[in-house]
Amino acid sequence: MKPTALLRRTSARTLLATGLLTSLVLTTGCTKSEDSDSDKAAPQQGDAGQQVASPSAGSGPACTIDAYGGEKLDLKSATVGFSQSEKEANPFRIAETASIEAEAKKRGVKLLTANAQSQFSKQISDVQDLIAKGADLLVIAPLNSDGWEPVLRTAAAKHIPIVTVDRKINATACKDYVSFIGSDFVEQGKRAADEMIEATGGKGDIAILLGSAGNNVTTERTKGFVDQIKAKAPGLKVVFQQTGEFAREKGQSVTENLIQSKPGIKGIYAENDEMGLGAVNALKGAGKKAGAVKIVTIDGTRNAVQGIVDGWIHGVIESNPRFGPLAFQTLDTFTKGSEVAQDIVIKDSAYTEANAQSDLDKAY
Repeated sequence: MKPTALLRRTSARTLLATGLLTSLVLTTGCTKSEDSDSDKAAPQQGDAGQQVASPSAGSGPACTIDAYGGEKLDLKSATVGFSQSEKEANPFRIAETASIEAEAKKRGVKLLTANAQSQFSKQISDVQDLIAKGADLLVIAPLNSDGWEPVLRTAAAKHIPIVTVDRKINATACKDYVSFIGSDFVEQGKRAADEMIEATGGKGDIAILLGSAGNNVTTERTKGFVDQIKAKAPGLKVVFQQTGEFAREKGQSVTENLIQSKPGIKGIYAENDEMGLGAVNALKGAGKKAGAVKIVTIDGTRNAVQGIVDGWIHGVIESNPRFGPLAFQTLDTFTKGSEVAQDIVIKDSAYTEANAQSDLDKAY
């Protein structure tokens, strides 16, 4: 683990490093969680860890413990509470939780965990319970972006720093929470659109399998995709949009309806891999041939990347779930009194026909 540089945000895509490093690469092994099967989350390869977006000159919002309100502490002696939003049937969540647990173990930090099982009211009570059990610091993977006021009030009263990962909460950075660590979801949508344009030749009717409502990931992945299609391929028409709730089963059922109502559909943009794999199941069930409908997804799970190898999926934009090292490094830097960026944006790679076979072991 390399010590983190002081990070500053210049935009949704770049960070300023104010320390000695010019970039920050953090990796960890991805172990099996209690709720996972051994084949659900592949071990992380050494070069598959999160990397902060390239620093550039300038300044951006940062946070310090003095500005946030609180006292310095030694992370090794602290208790960290981690709130997972969804049941670990999704490989993204398996890898995310495993990464947090592995980094806590590596650092010898006491970790309390809770899983909201995709119920927002339970996640609120989970976090309240983590605080009651003595959590000094919180890492939260939010289910929804809104509705966090009860937790924020309790945490503020006890001066408990909060870092959110993979989804934002609609609150004020360096007041209600310290930092958000995650991808540039608008950019992910744009990159997915570029893949769709390439796959379809920029013409035809396409569909979007939307993620679950109420969080910034769905909103931003949709915006990035739609805006890029309008700007670069006006011959592509989005003729169908329906939520698949980030779930394979729902993605399959929605796609079954789609190919009945829109039999000439040329492409499907699924806002996560699980929905995309559900779409593959639906197409197979309808007797479609591999590649007849171009599918582009976001995440980077092993099954989706294998789908590229098998010809069913055209491309996958990565969304790296291995937050453990970066989350704990951020907390360590912050609790020592140094500043951290309010938005820590990570780089994401992509899987295509050119690299899917060779890079399969990097998937999770």
